[in-house]
Amino acid sequence: MMKRTLIASVSAITLAGAASAQVAANATTDLNLRTGPGPSFEIAGVIPADGAVEIERCIAEGAWCEVSFDGQTGWAYSQYLTATVDSEPTVVYENYAPLEVTTVERNSLGGGLAGAAVGAAAGALIAGPVGAAAGTAAAAGGLLGGAIGADAGIEETTVTYIQDNPVEPVYLDGEVVVGAGVPQGVAVYEVPEAPVQYAYINGRPVAIDPETRQIVYIVR
Repeated sequence: MMKRTLIASVSAITLAGAASAQVAANATTDLNLRTGPGPSFEIAGVIPADGAVEIERCIAEGAWCEVSFDGQTGWAYSQYLTATVDSEPTVVYENYAPLEVTTVERNSLGGGLAGAAVGAAAGALIAGPVGAAAGTAAAAGGLLGGAIGADAGIEETTVTYIQDNPVEPVYLDGEVVVGAGVPQGVAVYEVPEAPVQYAYINGRPVAIDPETRQIVYIVR
């Protein structure tokens, strides 16, 4: 009887540990799901704003977390993920301990994930506060006029020009989301007869507000 009780107790502890390894979270904006923990990894999909994910683990000294979304596993930038602590939504980045997120060292990752971080990054994207992305998108819609869709706020001719005129790609620490700021040292390019500039950042063409240097649209 004692042996059976001991086995049951160990099983319960094991299950509790397995359950605590995953943390439920939501994306605060449309967020890339990448094949590895860094902006140079391929984009495997996009988590929509408010999309629910399960966090598997995060890089201990970084902002990238491995997550599961809609049956797919990949890496997302945790500055744009929120989870609940004491009934309050909390940004996942820099809150791994209170959220009880499993953390790993980057150099412990296998399969080529450990060494392909940012590499020769040209700088870092300037992240806006959580929720800023929606406000920026709305502002962009007012600025740019006739749109492809209700949330796009950008002319189809502008998107076509950006796609047809690729420029030298730049890789920056962080993730390309609407509302993120582009550092001054990064070259941006004009779009004829359009109130935006553009660049190719972290594997994605983006439209940029020339006054604020914030990303207002991501070409997907």
